[in-house]
Amino acid sequence: MGRVDGKAALVTGAASGLGAASARLLAAEGARVLLTDLDGDGAARVAADMGGAAIAAAHDVTNEDDWKRVVAQAVAAFGGLHILVNSAGVAYSADVENTTFEQWRWILGVNLDGTFLGCKHGLGAIRATGQGGSIINLSSVSGLVGGHNLAAYNASKGGVRLLTKSVALHAARTGSGIRCNSVHPSFAETPMIDALLSHSPDPARTRGKLERQIPLGRLGQAEEVAAMVLYLASDESAFVTGAEMVIDGGLTA
Repeated sequence: MGRVDGKAALVTGAASGLGAASARLLAAEGARVLLTDLDGDGAARVAADMGGAAIAAAHDVTNEDDWKRVVAQAVAAFGGLHILVNSAGVAYSADVENTTFEQWRWILGVNLDGTFLGCKHGLGAIRATGQGGSIINLSSVSGLVGGHNLAAYNASKGGVRLLTKSVALHAARTGSGIRCNSVHPSFAETPMIDALLSHSPDPARTRGKLERQIPLGRLGQAEEVAAMVLYLASDESAFVTGAEMVIDGGLTA
């Protein structure tokens, strides 16, 4: 018996990285999963590899109509919704003086607005299923500690952290049985880190620098973050809400 047998999930940013790893693990543990991504073809390829438990849709998380559409699609396909994983995210490295307003709006739009819209429209669908459920928001260690060159990213991920707590308290007050928690990974082996390294003049040196910042001496794996997502999605975490789950190899310690 899987840890999320009989549950229906919607995972954003699921064409690659943490979203894809989370979707795969949820499906392997018994959930039916709608994978969404701005790269709809990429999400469809991941879903195809997962078999009949998964479907996919193109989805711009900054578009409220898109959110209404994919939530309705999940409910229609699965008969309800129990799990929402807000994993879609983007990153940009610049200090506050060298961040353009357009870059600021883009980062905040995807990372924070997208999570807000997911919580706003996911809550009602999960509540209507009548079985409680779980919303899991992907933040970052950059939502806990600052970086001199991460002005917009810090702001967006810090916003996700406190939005999560507000959603958790609201859901608890309504007696819906819905929980909401944030996950805070450090550097993990994902396309986002690959892109960061590819833009470095010396990728090997930059990778070594990242690894040296982590007490365990290595980058995290997407599957390790997905394991935390699975725990929060399952009934094993029934008494966990409003929490920030840190997966950082000891970085923030």
